Amino acid sequence: MPIISSNDIIETTHMITQENLDVRTITMGISLRDCADPDMKTCARKIYDKITHKAEKLVQTGCDIESELGVPIINKRISVTPIAIVGESCRETNYTPLAVALDKAAHEVGVNFIGGFSALVDKGYTKGDRNLIASIPEALASTELVCSSVNVGSTKAGINMDAVAEMGRIVKDTAERTKDADAIGCAKLVVFCNAVNDNPFMAGAFLGVTEPESMISVGVSGPGVVKHALEAVRGQDIGAVAETIKRTAFKITRVGQLVAQEAAKRLNTQFGIIDLSLAPTPAVGDSVAHILEEIGLESCGGPGTTATLAMLNDAVKKGGLMASSYVGGLSGAFIPVSEDAGMIAAVEKGSLSIEKLEAMTCVCSVGLDMIAIPGDTTAQTISAIIADEAAIGMINNKTTAVRVIPVPGKGVGDRVEFGGLLGYAPIMAVSKFKPDTFIARGGRIPAPVRSLTN
Repeated sequence: MPIISSNDIIETTHMITQENLDVRTITMGISLRDCADPDMKTCARKIYDKITHKAEKLVQTGCDIESELGVPIINKRISVTPIAIVGESCRETNYTPLAVALDKAAHEVGVNFIGGFSALVDKGYTKGDRNLIASIPEALASTELVCSSVNVGSTKAGINMDAVAEMGRIVKDTAERTKDADAIGCAKLVVFCNAVNDNPFMAGAFLGVTEPESMISVGVSGPGVVKHALEAVRGQDIGAVAETIKRTAFKITRVGQLVAQEAAKRLNTQFGIIDLSLAPTPAVGDSVAHILEEIGLESCGGPGTTATLAMLNDAVKKGGLMASSYVGGLSGAFIPVSEDAGMIAAVEKGSLSIEKLEAMTCVCSVGLDMIAIPGDTTAQTISAIIADEAAIGMINNKTTAVRVIPVPGKGVGDRVEFGGLLGYAPIMAVSKFKPDTFIARGGRIPAPVRSLTN
């Protein structure tokens, strides 16, 4: 009896051609720990040389697999060791040349993005961390494909409020330096709590220090597939809805595993993880918000949104775990406003606010993502938004993040166009009440009781 039946093939073909099933990214993780050097130019050269050698065939391999299997592979990307670690041995303090080396290497091998201009400071800073964070605005303004992330908290360590305060200023500075492109630099900057070591999705991808020399991880997405499957169970109870989502997630994950294993074999590297995340795009029929509305909401953001999203996220994880022993990354449902046509519509009709999005992040993957806010939003307010999200992650032992874009010169009612998968976004209102005194306190929020698990 064949492992894959003809019905399976027909169903998968339909999901690809009619329901927007795709492999959102093949991401090669590359360790750069052996690229450290006291001389900045030498370090940059080592980084460029290693990436261009390791990832030389990444894009072509992805294209070959896409052609042979008929599965669309939208992005080919690279994640690297946090550059704060690699650059720490350099005598110079401005790490922008290392970002430029990453960018040059990414262009050379033909990938869409490269992630890892990153620092992990949940309990405190090293010299390299401080240097990297200070370099972020210039680095993102000087490059095209480089993505940056900073982890400011964790369930085990608490929240570094000094870093939270600094990241508010960094976001504002990055917006100002890239204002001619509607603050696009901020779309490539994520602030995390409980960042994971094997995330294949941008802008938050980096290769953690526990990961191997190199590996291939795959991010699979299919909001349209889930939406279509749910249309067949209209009128049935919530248990039937959850079971349908779980079964659909299983099928999607199996496609991703096939692609990941084949890519790892051809590139002679290790297979890392499958990240099954319902990552929307601006395309019609590829929206997480529309899944929630198919379950029974009048509009995403209205009453019942958090409950439906919690069920969706849980069912996706269960389906993925049934399909692969190596599910990792973030795996769940993403709610990036500018990248989801249904989210955008919900904001424009008034059913979805930042406050409701924050509540939704308690039960889904990541956090406040790709949200355009007024350009006059203060650094302290951005820091407080980061602190709120980090607190949700710390207390609930989950990954949360903030990717907000304060667009200079624009206010509520305006719209900003990012293009491509980043989409467009209406400017969302931010609370006018000031958190300045809280942010100015600094220090570290202690880890919660649940951190004491040993």
